[in-house]
Amino acid sequence: MECEITYKEMMVQSALTELKRKIPYGWDLNIYRGCQHGCQYCYAMYSHNYLGSEEFFKDIYIKTNIVDELEKQLKTDGWKREVVNIGGVTDSYQPAEENYKIMPEVLKLLIKYKTPAIISTKSTLVLRDFELIDELSHITYINIAETITTIDENIREKIEPGSAPTEERFKVLKEFRKTNASIGFHLMPIIPLLTDNESNFDGLFSRAKDCGVDYVLPGTLYLRGKTRSHFLEFFKRDFPDRYNEFISLYKTGGADKEYKNKLYEMVNRLRDKYELPKSYMKPMRERLK
Repeated sequence: MECEITYKEMMVQSALTELKRKIPYGWDLNIYRGCQHGCQYCYAMYSHNYLGSEEFFKDIYIKTNIVDELEKQLKTDGWKREVVNIGGVTDSYQPAEENYKIMPEVLKLLIKYKTPAIISTKSTLVLRDFELIDELSHITYINIAETITTIDENIREKIEPGSAPTEERFKVLKEFRKTNASIGFHLMPIIPLLTDNESNFDGLFSRAKDCGVDYVLPGTLYLRGKTRSHFLEFFKRDFPDRYNEFISLYKTGGADKEYKNKLYEMVNRLRDKYELPKSYMKPMRERLK
């Protein structure tokens, strides 16, 4: 995405955020605030309000002491080696990581303290840390997931301008198939009138089958707060001929029930066609035994 990026360093008091809902994971770890991938639908845009910034895609905050704080938490007697979700709010392998190189230090701590984790990304930079992830995969559960929305590069460049091309993301998953890691395909968000067609799903599932993914996790688009106004403005500007139809589906934060029922019927039918696993939890349970 073409925009002037400002990096701002910050200190944090803790690295891990405990979640109220403990399944499928109990903790979040986000090493950056703001994200250069520029996904038009990003639900986390609101979080920059607490920093006094309106530029979620341009003002990137780096938690410079997060590795030290993470070790403080992992080495305590009370740490139960619960699953840590890495990059649930902002992508830990966004372009800033090329320079700051925080993730290798995080992975070394996960290895040291035998801590399982989930890493979700839209980048290929995760391949840089292949050896560390491979090592961790032989110690405990580690899941590498690529979030992929469309095989149409023209649409991908509009909705996720700073992300890696779709084919490159599938290559990442295929490469991690060589490790003991679980690999996942996160099909989310599914965007009405842009990515919700049968040919798109068929192409994505065909590639997922070729990668040997451990599961496919679909999810529909939700538009609330700051994200809603941003996305609607984007959609009206870039897809004006489909805007009225789109807004009729999104009178509230989510699409109506009838639309979602038809959508998941198609997704499940095509997922079954390629015999792709549905359970997000099954590989986690098996590898944590």
